[in-house]
Amino acid sequence: MRLTIRILIAVFLVSGTLHLVNPAAFMWLMPPCLPEPMILIYLSGVVELACAIGLLMKKKWAGWLSAATLLAIWPANIWFAFSVIPQGSLGLILAAWIRLPLQLPLIYYSVKFAKKS
Repeated sequence: MRLTIRILIAVFLVSGTLHLVNPAAFMWLMPPCLPEPMILIYLSGVVELACAIGLLMKKKWAGWLSAATLLAIWPANIWFAFSVIPQGSLGLILAAWIRLPLQLPLIYYSVKFAKKS
């Protein structure tokens, strides 16, 4: 299994688990325009774990679901990146903005996995 897919599996396993174990930690990342943010946090955790398990089992659908999941959360990450600017914390601002382009290779390798499987 390629290193990139292993990284993707690890990211989804850790993130999905954290979403379910400590959903309140993700509330501040949620755009206020979204309804039922706690339900969305739990749902995204379950979907991320499904992605990790599917990728681990080398299921083609897992690549497509992973890409769709990353695309679905991207708008919230963009919102978050803009929302932290007024707070002035350089570390938080850098982390928010660095994570945006990092999603592109994750999406790319998810699609590549789906096409190859």
